[in-house]
Amino acid sequence: MPKFESYQQGTPTYVELITPDQSAARSFYGDLFGWDYDETQMDEGSVYLTARLQGDDVAGVSGQMPELAGHPAFWNVYLAVDDVDAAVAKVEPAGGKVEAGPFDIGEHGRMAALQDPTGARISLWQAKDNVGTARANEPGTPIWNELMTPDIEQAKSFYGEVLGVTWEETPMPDMTYTTMHVDGRAVAGVMPPPMEGMPPHWNVYFNVQSVDETVAAAEAKGATTVAPAFDVPEVGRMAVLADPQGGMFSLMQTPS
Repeated sequence: MPKFESYQQGTPTYVELITPDQSAARSFYGDLFGWDYDETQMDEGSVYLTARLQGDDVAGVSGQMPELAGHPAFWNVYLAVDDVDAAVAKVEPAGGKVEAGPFDIGEHGRMAALQDPTGARISLWQAKDNVGTARANEPGTPIWNELMTPDIEQAKSFYGEVLGVTWEETPMPDMTYTTMHVDGRAVAGVMPPPMEGMPPHWNVYFNVQSVDETVAAAEAKGATTVAPAFDVPEVGRMAVLADPQGGMFSLMQTPS
């Protein structure tokens, strides 16, 4: 089983749902992916949920801050950094916006929340005691992350300047797909939004044994199918869903 003890700078290291209904999200994703949860009491009286699979950290589920009242749920992606303060110092010169931080999360790590120049939210994570996602790339865990943005060139420039990542383009039948690379290895994708009006955002893919069965189960629990199941040759079968609170996520069934 793929387990992780460290991540190189620029690699997605954690995913976290920000939702207006934490209790409903806990039930929805727990049933869908087989997660159980560890609860951490926060200073302001709220509870942070760490989703676990077979005892390993997979993702987070957090309630919303007051300033996000009325905002649909969304999945937030964290990228690993060696020095979050040094990386944050490069954000505004590269055209981005620092929304919060850097600040410490106890002894777990140090983080910052940003917007890239295209408007997509992203967080940075400098691990201390907690690497982030300890189990990935298997059913019920994250397998891929993808930036949806109408300005790919601006995004490439920003993440390259702040994190030192590189890029590779792959021609496809209807488009050119761009991948973000760390030390020669593809760690994330970048593509234009598939539909008009979709705001820039980072999208999370979760691995499942059967996309079709998982879509049916999600719909039965109140999810909405945004893109019905489809096949990508040599990659796998996929679908895009929105959870009952509006949080969009994708499913990926890899070839056997």
